[in-house]
Amino acid sequence: MPKLGVAEIRRPQLIEATMDSINEVGLHKASVVMISGKAGVSPAIINHHFGGKDNLLEATMRTVLKHLSQSVTERLKQVDRRDVVGRLNAIVSGNFDDTQTESRVVKTWLAFWTQSMHDKALYRLQRVNEQRLLSYLRYELKQVMPQDQAVQVAQTIAALIDGIWLRGALKPEGIDVPLAKKLINDYIREQLECKCHSAVASANAASQYTESNR
Repeated sequence: MPKLGVAEIRRPQLIEATMDSINEVGLHKASVVMISGKAGVSPAIINHHFGGKDNLLEATMRTVLKHLSQSVTERLKQVDRRDVVGRLNAIVSGNFDDTQTESRVVKTWLAFWTQSMHDKALYRLQRVNEQRLLSYLRYELKQVMPQDQAVQVAQTIAALIDGIWLRGALKPEGIDVPLAKKLINDYIREQLECKCHSAVASANAASQYTESNR
């Protein structure tokens, strides 16, 4: 059986310590010394195995993103593939899962977004996460609408998720998850109802045209 290195053994503790430190004092004040102290390891271990605080933040965000992906995937497994509205709602709910709205995770997300503007590795990670969400949304929407419309609606839903999440994150009381999901899911229902009504209207118009030309 292969032996695990110190980084693998301590990884969960270091990630927890990173989020705790950011939650308490913010990213800039969350020093390697502070993080290592919370994890019960030497600062040299972080520098040796992670190459410093930036890489530790990246590892922490990869864990947060893994939890996000799992929360969405697990919800989608519980919804029939033909239930487009239900599956879109599942994607929305996954993005507002407890693992994404906990205070220290919220502050870690905010730190990550800020730092990603100055760090190429973090920026790539953010882009991957953004494209994953859009891919989930486009796939479901293309079942019921043309591709160009699906792309537009998917971008709007993603913007609503990020925007409502961010506005809630900046409030002292935190994110109102039920309200956030209601606002976004109301938009989804409106878009799909409009699509259905449009399809019915087109079908009726085609039928009338056929009848008039017999």
